Order: sequence, then C-alpha cells, then structure tokens
Amino acid sequence: MKPKIIYQSSLPRAGSTLLQNILHENPSIYATPTDGVLELIFAARGNYTSSPEFKAQDPTQMQKGFLNFCRQGMTGFYESITDRPYVISKSRGWGVHYGFLNEIFPQPKIICMVRDLRDIYSSMEKNHRKNQHKSDDVLNWSEMRGTTTSKRVDTWSQSPPIGLAVERLGEMIHQGIDKNILFVKFENLCSQPQNEFKRIYEYLDLPYFEHDFNNIKQYTQEDDSVYGIYGDHKIQSKLTVQTSSSKDILGKDLCKAIYSHNKWFYDYFNYRF
Repeated sequence: MKPKIIYQSSLPRAGSTLLQNILHENPSIYATPTDGVLELIFAARGNYTSSPEFKAQDPTQMQKGFLNFCRQGMTGFYESITDRPYVISKSRGWGVHYGFLNEIFPQPKIICMVRDLRDIYSSMEKNHRKNQHKSDDVLNWSEMRGTTTSKRVDTWSQSPPIGLAVERLGEMIHQGIDKNILFVKFENLCSQPQNEFKRIYEYLDLPYFEHDFNNIKQYTQEDDSVYGIYGDHKIQSKLTVQTSSSKDILGKDLCKAIYSHNKWFYDYFNYRF
C-alpha cells in the first residue's frame, strides 16, 4: 500500500526533530529525519523545465507526465523504506513551495513549528559558545565579521537556515498559504502537549494516539557533523516547560531589536516582548 504523505515545514531550532520523534511513536506514522526528497523533486523539475526533449513535446502531456513522475517517485521512495501507512516528511522548503506540492498531491497537509525568534537566535548562540574548540564560518576576526553576539545574530538573520526560513514564513503568510497550514508553537507543545497533539491529529484527520511525553525515544538518526556546529538533532527524553534564556544570552537590547525588526512575526503569532 502506498503511504499517505504529510509534511512538516518548520523554523530551525523550533522543535521539529522533537515533534517527529513523538509522532513516530504512533505505529501508523513514519516520521523522517531531515528529508532530502524535496531536493530530488526540485532537481527533476530543473531538468524537466530546461531539457529540449520535454520542450519539444506537447506541454499538457509533459506536465501531466512530470507531475505523475513526482507523485510516483515520492510515494515509491517512502514505500521502499517503511510499511507504515502515513509518512511525515520534514523539510523546511515544503511550506513555501505549497503551490508546486499542491499540483503533485492536492490539498497537502503541512505542519509548521514556530518559536519566539529571540529563543531561536539564543539557541544558535549557545551552540556557538559551547563549540569554541571548532572553527565557525560565521566568525572571522581579520574581517571583524561575527565577532560579537549582535553581529552573529545579524548574520543568521540574513542567511540560511534562520534568515531563509523566516523569509519563507513571511512569504507564506503574504501569499495566503498560511490558511492551509497548521502552526504549532514550540512553547505550547512543551507546556500543553495533549492539547497541541489533539490539534495535530484533528488537522491530519487521524485518530488521536496517546503519546508518552515522559519517555520520548529517539527514532530519527542524523549525523550532526554533516551540518557543522549548529547541527543538533538530539532530543530530550522528557517534555518539559522551556524557560526562555534569551535576555541572559543575547541581552535586553538585542532582544528588543529582534522584536522590533520582526514585528509582523510577533503580531501574527501573538508573542509579546
């Protein structure tokens, strides 16, 4: 049986790995690590768009064939690695490419984890500080680049993964894609897990599954060395309320600046300073 594919397209450092591992506890769900299937589909789209062999044929037939190629390729990929009926694919790009995905699988279900941006940047800064024994591309003393916390936050805000993810989120809201997406706050997931998972299962049209939030197992496996010092896909075994340390790590002035520069985000998701 071909699995039904669901998508997770979340902000970095916002609990996406945690969510995947909790959902994978459900024997009906296969939750992926950071998934590369989107990259396969995009590479195929590039060749389909530029290859003269496709350009020279009937465009309606070629579009129909290409979309079914994507559809069969995606389901075939997951069918070969799991026999569970539902797959949740985790990739930050799914949400902003909703239009393309909707052509392959109409009305896709997408979950997006969000978190106070101050805590996202704080999490990045913590990783920077605890890895002083390793080189960090963000930091260059001779060019005075990334030499302060404020400079590092500025760099992260204008580059992948955070800058790109936040920009994509803003574009999703601008295009009205947000009305098709279930947003889950990391803070609420930690403090009110049952309520949030009931929302998730209701959105996915799946029967509710009783998860054990005090004994979370790590099902997804990723080699974090591939992602450098900011790769951190290990989870804690117990869900606990997360206390913000952003003012201690970033400082009050920088927190205020992050809030001011991203007012649309704080208004939309009802975060307060």
